[in-house]
Amino acid sequence: MKRYKNLEGHSGVTGYEITPDAIAVQFNNNAVYRYTYASAGKRVIEKMKQLATAGKGLSTYISRKVKEKFEDKIP
Repeated sequence: MKRYKNLEGHSGVTGYEITPDAIAVQFNNNAVYRYTYASAGKRVIEKMKQLATAGKGLSTYISRKVKEKFEDKIP
C-alpha cells in the first residue's frame, strides 16, 4: 500500500494501491476498500487513480461521486 500524500491535510484516506483495472483505498480507520471497473466504472476508477497519485481530492471524490460503489472490503 502506497502512502497517500494528503496535500490538503484533512483527508480520510491514508493509502492506496493501483492495479490496471482497480484501486484499493485505505481509510484512516484502517478499512481498505477495492473499487473496480466492474463496480464503479472505468472513468470513475481512472479519476480515482489520478487523484490518488496527485495526493489531493480522493476522499472528497469518493464521498461525493463514488459512495458505495466498491467491489469489496479487504480484511
